[in-house]
Amino acid sequence: MSRRFDLLIFDWDGTLADSAAQIVQSMQSAIDALKLPPRTDHEIRDLIGLGMHDVLTRLFPELHQGDLMALLAQYREAYLSKLPPEAPLFAGALEALQRLHADGYRLAVATGKSRAGLRRSLAHHTDVRDLLVSSRTADETASKPDPLMLRELLEELDVPAQRALMVGDTEYDAHMAAAIGMPMAGVVCGVHDDQRLREAGAEVVLEYAAHLPVWLAHGGRTVPG
Repeated sequence: MSRRFDLLIFDWDGTLADSAAQIVQSMQSAIDALKLPPRTDHEIRDLIGLGMHDVLTRLFPELHQGDLMALLAQYREAYLSKLPPEAPLFAGALEALQRLHADGYRLAVATGKSRAGLRRSLAHHTDVRDLLVSSRTADETASKPDPLMLRELLEELDVPAQRALMVGDTEYDAHMAAAIGMPMAGVVCGVHDDQRLREAGAEVVLEYAAHLPVWLAHGGRTVPG
């Protein structure tokens, strides 16, 4: 059976790492510390996947730049000091990546995290780091849903969009893939649900990234029963 894809590009938070709760708790801690108007957990969770600057401006469009930077600093302090240092990977995620790598797929990450944040995560999850050929973060290129980070990865690795697959848990992942004609596989273990992912353009929705090798083994065209 011919293989559809050469390159698999993964989101990090909510796709490979079970980090949504940590992100929400850290943001709530930062909001409380600065005595800002309250935001619900759902409002915060719904924005996970965007670059942090975009998250903050959507949560608090009334804040000036200096106040946004203060909130960002408070969030980072909470994330680093008040919670476990790194979120665990979802069950089976590492094994799936190892299998895909052994099968000859090239693996990359496109994330709303900062470069420092991704570097910290990969320093903790070294087995994942060693499997990746490249990565892009929101602070060194355009944030999702702008497709620039995908374009840059494709150009760097010399892969056409149709030969790459974006794997993510949000409509932001789906929208940036659709913008350049790249197929997208959604996972519902993170932030957005099945319907939202499909409406945004996901051609398949799986429960976890751990299920991706089976889908690809079926040709990446039919959902295994």
